[in-house]
Amino acid sequence: MQTLRGPAGLQSVSQEASSLGVRCRMIAARSVVLCLGMHNSRKESRFSTEEQYMTAVASPIDRSAAAADALCAVGAEFHGRGWSLGTSSNYSVVTSRAPFQLLITASGLDKSGLTRSDFVMLDEQGQQIDAFDDGTNKPSAEAMLHIAAARRPGIGAVLHTHSAWATTLSDLYAAEGALLIEGYEMLKGLRGITTHEHSERLEIIENTQDIGTLAQTLTRRFEANDPALKYGFLLQKHGLYAWGRDLAEARRHIEIFEFLFEVIGRTLLLKGSKPR
Repeated sequence: MQTLRGPAGLQSVSQEASSLGVRCRMIAARSVVLCLGMHNSRKESRFSTEEQYMTAVASPIDRSAAAADALCAVGAEFHGRGWSLGTSSNYSVVTSRAPFQLLITASGLDKSGLTRSDFVMLDEQGQQIDAFDDGTNKPSAEAMLHIAAARRPGIGAVLHTHSAWATTLSDLYAAEGALLIEGYEMLKGLRGITTHEHSERLEIIENTQDIGTLAQTLTRRFEANDPALKYGFLLQKHGLYAWGRDLAEARRHIEIFEFLFEVIGRTLLLKGSKPR
């Protein structure tokens, strides 16, 4: 084995250590999230999702702490994979249905090193009702988009990422109004899809700073059971929103979509043209 000495050797060791650290954080992140969303024989059969189990069994403080820890792990993983860089992205988990309570990341934070003090609790109107910090944190400006989705039965977690591929494709296909994904085996990672012979139309919505109006529009569409909002949507030149019954499922949906975005993007680069 070749031994590098001097600055080159130090740089090589530093790069390897940094890479190992990222890999370790990603493994730990996946472990926490999967444990939170795991369904096993020790749970009572009447609980079909982690959200139902946590709501019925755990205390409000335990639910909030567990949700915060799991979202911290998601932030570390997504940052390591390039999906939540800078201060971008926001994540939320429903901790109670009656009354409705949503734990969400505070605004303007680096997602690579979140702690319990980096979250706020909101009611269904978006009003802050609790926090792990001294009350100085403010929810993300896009919190009402999370609430619009999370109020729908069957959605227990909402995740929002800003990957390069999602941002690029959301603009490239904006004129079509959606990104059509079809024929890929990885589509089977989306809940309810059992074959690669499937076409998934992921809607692209024009980006706006008028989040209130967009949230109202989404709320009306959710109330009408709009099939286009089954898994999530893309905001043009912005990023991906995806959700699931619990955090583990929402995380998986993000991972599936981000993989497929990269495949589509790399295919376009190799072919040199956008398919008609």
